[in-house]
Amino acid sequence: MKTEVYNATTQKENGTNICGRIIRDGGLVAFPTETVYGLGANGLDGDAVRRIFEAKGRPQDNPLILHVAKKSDVKDLWQHVPDDARRLMDAFWPGPLTLIFLKSDIVPDEVTAGLPTVAVRMPEHKTALALIRAAGVPIAAPSANLSGKPSPTAAEHVLDDMDGRIDAVIDGGACRVGVESTVLSLVGKPTILRPGGITREMLEQVIGAVEVSPAVLRPLSEDEPAESPGMKHKHYAPDAEVVVAVGSVRKIAAIICREYDIAEAMGKSCIILGTKQTQSCYHGMRCDIIGDRDEPASLCRELFAALRRHSGKVDMIFAEGVPEDDSGLAYMNRLLRAAGFNIISD
Repeated sequence: MKTEVYNATTQKENGTNICGRIIRDGGLVAFPTETVYGLGANGLDGDAVRRIFEAKGRPQDNPLILHVAKKSDVKDLWQHVPDDARRLMDAFWPGPLTLIFLKSDIVPDEVTAGLPTVAVRMPEHKTALALIRAAGVPIAAPSANLSGKPSPTAAEHVLDDMDGRIDAVIDGGACRVGVESTVLSLVGKPTILRPGGITREMLEQVIGAVEVSPAVLRPLSEDEPAESPGMKHKHYAPDAEVVVAVGSVRKIAAIICREYDIAEAMGKSCIILGTKQTQSCYHGMRCDIIGDRDEPASLCRELFAALRRHSGKVDMIFAEGVPEDDSGLAYMNRLLRAAGFNIISD
C-alpha cells in the first residue's frame, strides 16, 4: 500500500475531501489534532475500525475514541446526554476533553472493546474538524503510531510507524498540546481515567467534585479492563530503557547523575531528559532539555517527540519526575507508562 501525504495548508480543501472519501469508503487516514495525530476510520463501520487495530498492532481490548464535528452529534452516540456533559461541552468543546457515557446501539462493539460505554470528543484542530465534516461520519481514532510506541506529534512521526500501512496522512505540522486528551467518565461519579490538557481543577470549576482513577499512576492488573485508551501497563515506550527519578529537585538530579555514571561505566549509552531548572547539574553528560518544571505543559508538549528522538539511539533514558498536580499529572501518567513504572528514588 502506498501512503499518500497531503499538506493541510497547500492542499487544504482537496486533501481534506479526498481523505474524507477514504474514511467513508472504509480506509484509514492519519490526521492532526491539537493533542497528537490520530489514526482515523469510519466510527460506525466495524470492519473499518478493525483495520485500525490491524495497522497499529493494537490489542482488541483497548477502546477507541469517536471524534465528532458538532456537539449535537453526541445525542446519536449516547443513550442520552447527561447535564454534566452539556456543561462540560459548553466549557471545553472543541478542545482536548473526551467524555465517556453509555453508548447507543449504532456504535459498533469494535469501537468500545465490548464495553457498554463510548468515549467521544470534539477536537479543536481546524483540519481535524474539516476532515470529520468531509467524511460525514464520526471518526474513530487512537494515536497514529504502532501500538506501545510514543504517540506522534508530527506527520513524520506517523510515517516512521505507519508508512505503507495506511491510506493517507494529512500533515498539519506539530501538535500544540503534545499529549492525548483528558478522558472523563460520566458513568457514576465523574472520574478522570486519563489526565491531559484539561486538568482536574478546570473540570471541578464546571461540575464540582471530580475523582481520579487510581490506575492513572499505576499499572492495570491482568484482569482489569481498560476503560479508556492509554491505561495499559506499558505504553508510549521508545526502543530504550526509560528510568524515572522521583523526589525533590536536588535529589532527582543527584540520583540521575549517579545512575547515569553507573550505566555508562557498564558500557551503556545514556541520555537525560532534563529541565531548565536542572540543566546545570548535568555538566559533561548527554542531556536534552525538554521544558520547565514550573510549567508541566511545556514538558507534555515535548515528551513524545523527545522519546522518539532518542529511540534506538541510546540504551537508557533518564527522566525527571514532577509533582502530580495540574498538568504534572498528565506528564507523569505518560512518562511512567513509557518507563513501564521503572522508578528510582533515594
